[in-house]
Amino acid sequence: MSTRTLAHILPFAVFMSFIAIEGLPLWLAETGIITLQPAGSLYLYPIKTIVVGSLLLYFGKQYHEINIKQITQPSTFLASALAGIIVFVLWIQMDWLLPFQKPAPGYNPNLITDDLHRTVLIAFRLAGASIVVPIMEEIFWRSYIARMVINQDFESVPVGTFTWPSFLVTVLLFGLEHQLIIAGLMAGVAYHALLCRTKSIAACIVAHSVTNLLLGMYVLKTEAWLFW
Repeated sequence: MSTRTLAHILPFAVFMSFIAIEGLPLWLAETGIITLQPAGSLYLYPIKTIVVGSLLLYFGKQYHEINIKQITQPSTFLASALAGIIVFVLWIQMDWLLPFQKPAPGYNPNLITDDLHRTVLIAFRLAGASIVVPIMEEIFWRSYIARMVINQDFESVPVGTFTWPSFLVTVLLFGLEHQLIIAGLMAGVAYHALLCRTKSIAACIVAHSVTNLLLGMYVLKTEAWLFW
């Protein structure tokens, strides 16, 4: 496996591994094997953010496809921001999906009684969701998977190249990654459409970041922790 391929896969793989680690204590508690404090798993998120963020920084020179100059163009930036806002608005309207699933309890920092600890956890959650996650996921899904489906030598495929197999595989897997699968599919369609229009991974990162930042602010205001 080349360094470039590893750089696109490893941060996402580590992120998903942390999700599995977070879920294991909850499963053990449900089966009665252990007793778990409700707030215990919240402290893993800062660690996950730091580890994945560090990997992105370490591999930073490998992400040649992220061109910051692209989002300085007003039309590209506006398209990115608008896509992010639309996904956010549609996402929070999909709470009707929750009764059809068994959602996780969500990330509720109010379980932490210490003010300083709670503030730090909220800061890490917002930073992780609006900075680390968008970069990590767009590098994996829209830069690597979307092109790898077209050609295993993904670097030979121009960013934003559209094929139906690439579109469908990327959108479907991106949706399945999320707790609200239909909402995830919707977001996957929107971000992929933006990718094909702008030919820019940076634009997708901005859109994804806008969505997650607005969602975080909405969750903190409404305490709709299931969205977090």
